Amino acid sequence: MRAKLNRIPLFSLLLAVVVLYPGSGMSSLVKSESEDFIDWWQHTVFYQIYPRSFKDSNGDGIGDLPGITSKLQYLAETGITATWLSPIFQSPMVDFGYDISDYRKIQPEYGSMEDFQQLIDKAYELGIKIVLDFVPNHSSDEHEWFKKSAAKEPGYEDYYVWVDPKIDEKGERQPPNNWQSVFYGSAWEWHESRQQYYLHQFTKEQPDLNYRNPAVVQAMDDVILFWLNKGVAGFRIDAVNHMFEVESLEDEPLSGKTTDPLSYDYTRHIYTKDLPEVLAMVQHWRQLLDDFSSKHPKGPTRIMMTEAYAGLTTLADYYEDRQGVRGSHLPFNFHFITDVNGDSDARDFVYNVEKWLIYMPRGGHAANWVMGNHDNPRVASRFGPTAVDAMNMLLMTLPGVAVTYNGEELGMQDYRDISWEDTVDPPARYVGEKLFKDVSRDPERTPFQWNNTSNGGFSEAAKTWLPVHPNYKKLNLAAQKLAAKSHYKVYTSLMELRKAAIMRRGRFIIEPISRWVFAFKRSYTNFDSIVTIINVSDKQQLVNLSEFLNQPKKLVVEIAGVESAYEKGHSLAASALSLAPHEGLVCRLV
Repeated sequence: MRAKLNRIPLFSLLLAVVVLYPGSGMSSLVKSESEDFIDWWQHTVFYQIYPRSFKDSNGDGIGDLPGITSKLQYLAETGITATWLSPIFQSPMVDFGYDISDYRKIQPEYGSMEDFQQLIDKAYELGIKIVLDFVPNHSSDEHEWFKKSAAKEPGYEDYYVWVDPKIDEKGERQPPNNWQSVFYGSAWEWHESRQQYYLHQFTKEQPDLNYRNPAVVQAMDDVILFWLNKGVAGFRIDAVNHMFEVESLEDEPLSGKTTDPLSYDYTRHIYTKDLPEVLAMVQHWRQLLDDFSSKHPKGPTRIMMTEAYAGLTTLADYYEDRQGVRGSHLPFNFHFITDVNGDSDARDFVYNVEKWLIYMPRGGHAANWVMGNHDNPRVASRFGPTAVDAMNMLLMTLPGVAVTYNGEELGMQDYRDISWEDTVDPPARYVGEKLFKDVSRDPERTPFQWNNTSNGGFSEAAKTWLPVHPNYKKLNLAAQKLAAKSHYKVYTSLMELRKAAIMRRGRFIIEPISRWVFAFKRSYTNFDSIVTIINVSDKQQLVNLSEFLNQPKKLVVEIAGVESAYEKGHSLAASALSLAPHEGLVCRLV
């Protein structure tokens, strides 16, 4: 997911996109929290918490639920009203929670069910909704289901994908086909006692569940209902497009990208990803959530966010298929992670915004923008530390939902110098000491930097599960709260701006102003428009916005970055606007 992509040219037919989001008639810069013109999830900021790295409450070096509860007030002060937690379920932690051994229990090192309930209660008190990370594609091999399936206990025989071996010309046992694991190597593991192979698209300790078995579907439905009854507002569904494979077990065609038959890039995954049955399952879960919401009308709409690195048309169908059947509320839009980077120009950014808005369906659906997560390098490391404010401006002033990975509001950076001895990420351990830095996800998972005390205020332990980035002594929340200007203060200003009716409802148009500068405008009735201007180059740029703005008004700075020479309230000449390298501005057009 981390490979750099070439710049994508802006198609000439994509000259402009205009989107109208339903709303009310309040002034564009007036708070409108009481308005109910859209559902809660359609314009919120989802703040992703990686529990293991957020806050340790008991000094064992590992973040936990009480630690998260103790910091919910921070989220409320920042303006966050919804957070999703990476997996907290019981797990051997081979893949740090994405290998679940019991879907109805809390991982002991994270706390207890009582701790979880206290978190839910505190979040409710503060007006914060909790969304859980749900991992349906696979369980842990330590799950009771897998143990029973391996033993062929009645009712569990086909809970997982089991296949007989293929015998080669030498009479030796071989996997049934050439399918690979995402984490390198064959996707098949031999089980000695059952005398069959089982499928694992991730680690061998993460066997794939068999969703062609109605009993598995029912078991997962029951898990979803269990947590809904505990008070969660919904789920982020992990690796959803891996859930079905063809029953014929055909070899996948070669991709031509590599000659290594154990690499995931060796084949095109046409038989193990994005099968039509996946969409049907997503639609099934949408109906389950809608039914629960209908039966519990005093609570919020329960929602589903889906993770699938897939083609644009496939993702658009996750919203709603050709027959109008609805699926995911928010199919995650990863284009700011996969399709642009520090080498991209303004056209690339505009193209990646436009294409999502063009393909997503209208009528109650919301766009979404994911700038970072626990699987990819941080914004400051992908685009450069000086681009943090501009990228947050982009994320927060586009129409729809924004997703922030914890620490991006501070401009936290990847810790690329984690040693082999301290490396714990499974893909990194698999490839070995020579190559581990090329694939490790540990650098973006380091603990949150709260202050300049030991371990950045994350933990009082002598050693934390991953080392804290050494820059915590200067780059931390406490310092940014005290500073006259900081990434955090820019972020909270953007959060405040998002409360305005114009940001929920305003019309939207975006254009490249030059090769390196793009701008977009939110406008609503007769009120002031909001204009975001971003320079994505490492050089100063002078641009003329007159044609884009198309009206003889002036720009007044609303939000400027930490290093900007401009201050809030400064009037700017639209015909000759100078932007520093990687500078972003949010202005009012008055």
